[in-house]
Amino acid sequence: MLKKVGEKRMLLRKKITVFILVCLFIGVRIYGVEDESLLLKIGNPKLKNKTMTIFPGNIYSARTGQAISFSEMIAEMKTSRFVYVGETHNSLPIHEIQFKVIEALSGNGKLPCIGMEMFPIGFQDVLDKWSLGILTKGEFIREMQWYITWNFNFGYYEQIFNLAKKRKIPVYALNIPRIVIKKIRMKGWDSLSEEEQKLLPKPDLSNKEHRALIRKIFETSDIPPQMKGRFLDMAFEGLYRAQSAWDEAMAFYVCKAYRLGNKPVVVLVGSGHLLYNLGINRRVFEKNSLPFSTLICVPVSKEKKNVLVSRSLANFVWGIPEEERPAFPSVSLSLKIFKGLSNIVVSQNPMGGAAKNTSFLKGDVILSVDGKVFSDINELRTYLARF
Repeated sequence: MLKKVGEKRMLLRKKITVFILVCLFIGVRIYGVEDESLLLKIGNPKLKNKTMTIFPGNIYSARTGQAISFSEMIAEMKTSRFVYVGETHNSLPIHEIQFKVIEALSGNGKLPCIGMEMFPIGFQDVLDKWSLGILTKGEFIREMQWYITWNFNFGYYEQIFNLAKKRKIPVYALNIPRIVIKKIRMKGWDSLSEEEQKLLPKPDLSNKEHRALIRKIFETSDIPPQMKGRFLDMAFEGLYRAQSAWDEAMAFYVCKAYRLGNKPVVVLVGSGHLLYNLGINRRVFEKNSLPFSTLICVPVSKEKKNVLVSRSLANFVWGIPEEERPAFPSVSLSLKIFKGLSNIVVSQNPMGGAAKNTSFLKGDVILSVDGKVFSDINELRTYLARF
């Protein structure tokens, strides 16, 4: 039982900020039953005017438009230096597919390395210690500050990390501090300090097809009324700068991981960073021209039974049954620490997850949870993730 104290305040929904954050986290939810972004005529010129029908449980090759076996897909992937496996961050079936791909590619003693969107580069030493078997699960979550750095339940990724530890597969951080992305979104590249500009190359914003893709995702989302009209273009330009910066940064560190390991890299990132081979994958290829493969998973609802997609969407498309609910419920309680106060404070009125229909309000102070007192946000979220 969670005990709290605080004054009731008027619900202030910062819809514009939340919407932009959701768009930037397009690994959380990009697909719907009738998602227009799956049928865009962009990407590979030889395939962008062709389609294929995706049924759940089947893997499809974009090259042939036909279903193939898992072993056939892996055989093709083994010719690539970069294998991108897109994810919806809160989809356990997709993470299980990522695990299977890494396991298959690391057979016969030929170990790849893994690049992960989830972690800023400042946490690389923690990832190294995990792969070397130095840290326990609890120590890793604590040192990684998992539920602050990423905040999706560790259970989604646990089998991937266990495999990396068991086979001593190097895991590389691909991300940069969010404050850098925020500054680019708000004021552009020139707003960064010299030290910040050293973290990533200046993002190229000139690819028309990538811009069209992100614009389609942006416009088909549930846009708040405050963003319609003259504010729409301004909001999109900021979002596109941020998305491009994120892609550019991660492409830079994917290339660095390849140079350091001198072995193939399996890249695990939100699917929105990979669609139509126009995101991270395109930027890496432009830097080194090395062969790559992209796998995107597409959920198929029981009612729809199949989904039509463009054959330029990815090299491989895996149809999966649409989930009724995430495997690990999200608490979705924004928290903050204030100087001089030992207890944790609710920083925003809940807008989703398990906390949405509770009485929590911005400014509430969390006194205890099941009789336990917490002064560390990561420790509190780690405890709540058990339920």
